[in-house]
Amino acid sequence: MKLGVALGFHVHPWEELLGLVRYAEELGYTAAFVDGDVSMLGESNQADALEGWTVTTALLAHTRRIQIGSMRMAHYWNAAKLAQAIATAERLTPGRLRFLISAGDHPIDARFGMAYPAPAERIARLDETLTALRSLWSGESVTLHGRFVQLDRARVRPVPPGGRIPIEIAAKRARMLEVVARHADVWDVNLPPVAKRVEQAAAVLAEHCRRLGRDPDRIQRSMWIFTRVGEALDAAASSREYRRLNPWFHSIRDDELAEAVVFGTAS
Repeated sequence: MKLGVALGFHVHPWEELLGLVRYAEELGYTAAFVDGDVSMLGESNQADALEGWTVTTALLAHTRRIQIGSMRMAHYWNAAKLAQAIATAERLTPGRLRFLISAGDHPIDARFGMAYPAPAERIARLDETLTALRSLWSGESVTLHGRFVQLDRARVRPVPPGGRIPIEIAAKRARMLEVVARHADVWDVNLPPVAKRVEQAAAVLAEHCRRLGRDPDRIQRSMWIFTRVGEALDAAASSREYRRLNPWFHSIRDDELAEAVVFGTAS
């Protein structure tokens, strides 16, 4: 098992974020994850909402060993541009970019003029985009006339070593887990760490893999675990804090929180 640290939700100024990531590197963490393709934290937060791809590349340039990752949303990117951006980061800092992608679930995007299509459309776009990325990273000319991705003899340079870059996909429901089975090197388990929930999703993934002829054990897993340093809160306060800081896990029940949170002193 390898440990990373997630420093997200737009609460750290750049100087503080850089210091924390460098400290994580000194401590030997494998990776640091920062916020990615999101529009904003919320109307009440006045902190800088640093753009995820810019911050990711800046952190890669300002560190030496630690891997850096942030979330990409397929419907924010042209597929060829995304393939080039990821391949460029791999060329500049070999093996250090964690390419994490998903279909997105952030309705506030519409306030900023960004597309917010229905879930089925977002998932289909992600599927096509990942097919295009794999083909473009091979270094060959690619023609693809899909529903969402249009390529006409497109080529991307630089070409990553071996013509591939590991793809991590955040997913929890059946249709997204099918995309994981088809494309992912790593399944980012987009669920709270509640054993029953994870086991159910893993069973769905295994069934998709069986149908597609993949061994599910060859897909690595990553998981984000909410960790609170300090004294434990009472049940009501713990629930409020968790839901404020983890809105994407809004469906978790209060009786599951004890299993989903790690808390205690720093030692």
